[in-house]
Amino acid sequence: MGKFNVSEGKAYPLGAVPDGQGVNFALFSAHAEKVELCLFDESGSQELEHYEITENDNNIWHIYLEGAQAGQVYGYRVYGPYKPQEGLRFNPYKLLLDPYGKKLVGKLIWHKAIFGYDTDSPEKDLSFSTLDSAPYVPKSVVVDDNDFDWKDDKAPCYPMTQSVIYETHLRGYTKLHPQISDPERGRCNGFAKDVIVNHLQNLGITAVEFLPVHAFLGNRHKKGYIKDNYWGYESFSFFAPEQHYLVHNDINEFKHLVKKLHSRGIEVLLDVVYNHTGEGNQLGPTLCYRGIDNSSYYILNPDDKRYYYDSTGCGASFNLQNRQVLALVMDSLRYWVEKMHVDGFRFDLAPTLSRIDCCFSQKSGFLYAVAQDKVLQNVKLIAEPWDIGCDGYQVGAFPPGWSEWNDKYRDVTRRFWKGDANQTAEFASRLAGSSDIFNHNNRDICSSINFITAHDGFNLYDLVSYNGKHNMSNGENNRDGTNSNWSWNSGAEGETENKQIIENRFTRMKAMLSSLFLSFGTPMLVAGDEFAQSQYGNNNPYCQDNIITWIAWEALSSKNLELAKFVKKLIKFRRECPMFKRRHFFSGKFIKDNIKDITWYNERGTEMNTGDWQDVNRRSLAYCVYADDKFYMCIFNANFCNIDWKLPSIGGRKVWNLLVDSSAKFENEKKVVGGGLINVPAWCVLLFEVRN
Repeated sequence: MGKFNVSEGKAYPLGAVPDGQGVNFALFSAHAEKVELCLFDESGSQELEHYEITENDNNIWHIYLEGAQAGQVYGYRVYGPYKPQEGLRFNPYKLLLDPYGKKLVGKLIWHKAIFGYDTDSPEKDLSFSTLDSAPYVPKSVVVDDNDFDWKDDKAPCYPMTQSVIYETHLRGYTKLHPQISDPERGRCNGFAKDVIVNHLQNLGITAVEFLPVHAFLGNRHKKGYIKDNYWGYESFSFFAPEQHYLVHNDINEFKHLVKKLHSRGIEVLLDVVYNHTGEGNQLGPTLCYRGIDNSSYYILNPDDKRYYYDSTGCGASFNLQNRQVLALVMDSLRYWVEKMHVDGFRFDLAPTLSRIDCCFSQKSGFLYAVAQDKVLQNVKLIAEPWDIGCDGYQVGAFPPGWSEWNDKYRDVTRRFWKGDANQTAEFASRLAGSSDIFNHNNRDICSSINFITAHDGFNLYDLVSYNGKHNMSNGENNRDGTNSNWSWNSGAEGETENKQIIENRFTRMKAMLSSLFLSFGTPMLVAGDEFAQSQYGNNNPYCQDNIITWIAWEALSSKNLELAKFVKKLIKFRRECPMFKRRHFFSGKFIKDNIKDITWYNERGTEMNTGDWQDVNRRSLAYCVYADDKFYMCIFNANFCNIDWKLPSIGGRKVWNLLVDSSAKFENEKKVVGGGLINVPAWCVLLFEVRN
């Protein structure tokens, strides 16, 4: 006889839901033969009792424990056939997390007991393990969703046309900050400190985009794995926050962080990984989904169900074609919006979520479900629009309401400022919002997430400091990471004391940052780029939980801080300038009085002609945009030398006022009369304004 009075309970909602009198537990499994609910002490180290769940309505196993309450630690054991060749991997010796569990207790210990098969057997996953995994795995905890006082929390709700996104790692951003106590460094409480939020607010960004905060497998340094996972792209719970990011394992710490950022006018976006889980392929551990119902939660290889279909490169694609799995993802998204108050999501490998029979489709259940969801209609949705599956590159293919990472912007901007030939025409398209990619189905100009760097690849300083990747510390003999960096070291590989090379690097960084914030679309800045933070040439630091990826706050020089001030100026200008508030793409057509919405100029002060566009050696151009009764002329010179430039006489010989100068060489020349010549420095961006 157990401690609690038992009744059948309800099939919905799924998960563990307290009501003040007890807790209802509900778990989906279509192929299980028996399910046990196991209760543990508050540390998760000792199993106290277990209950067989006898009620099963439409594949939902459910039970109600009268007297149970929030804080109860639990897990499941699920019984059924272990037949890997048929896609069935049930093993009741493996304690399983609740897919809807909102909090975890205990650490994952990389022990052979966490695998459903005998790791010592030559048959590998065809064998069966009888080792109990309970001592080595985290457990789920019953949570009361309503125990946090949000008071007057209000989301900033910026339209995408006014958004400036700041991608960062929650841990690495504060791990070395001298004004944060050691227990709070690298955690939600540390990020919520005024010294951090003040910097973000002063910088002017509108949204922080955190790399994954869902609980993930961090302990990948054991046998068969090379390094610890630092980025967090191995989620094994879609509701519970990562324990390492909480000081007291209190999920309200994350809520407090969101509330603090909101109070300073900063939105919170989450990078979410629903395309695969930390369980990996057939040789991975059995922690949750694999043991609950392998053939429902994962897409199996149709020719041999022992193996998985994988469009992610991470072992097994999550099966959003199953309606219950799709419901899990949708419930997770709504939970983070409604209960955690986040403002949007960036979807890792989004085509994997949008496949029908392994093919990307705009008619996929996932995209339809998101489109009709009243909660998700009010948040920002950003796709990483590629995976490694068949037809996996889908930039521009997502429906209206979505924004997408634009790698075409990234690559051409890098090549243009590197000085490569034949880049100017495409660079112009990217500056103007990439209408060739996104201008369909009434999509907005902000659909393009413009970025030059991201967590994956070189950061900005390394882009101008290294010709090649330096990933030896990753332990893969420099084989990992892309070779297509489009970088140039400015004259020396890595660190140097050559003042001219250092100056050239900062000049080119400022030009690229100017391009980013003076382009049309939605800009994304990577944390640390405003300081010229280096990763020492590592372009794949997924496993570097150390000084390579942590922001080195105490090492910032006056030159680093000057760059940050320049970025602040760019962001301030962008957020205030009326031309960046437009929603629609440019047409290049006359809008009134012989005025075009955008015109492209050459250094002769005349409109770019066919010969200019086809000149493969051209490395300069300018756009002129009309907005709010003003003309804005932005000149981009990627030549290695200065060039003379004639400013056009628009509407007569009016005076052009200099607003932005990435070279800082025009301190005493703020005004230029139309028709006049200026000497535009090498690797420079200049922005002028004149009233109509």
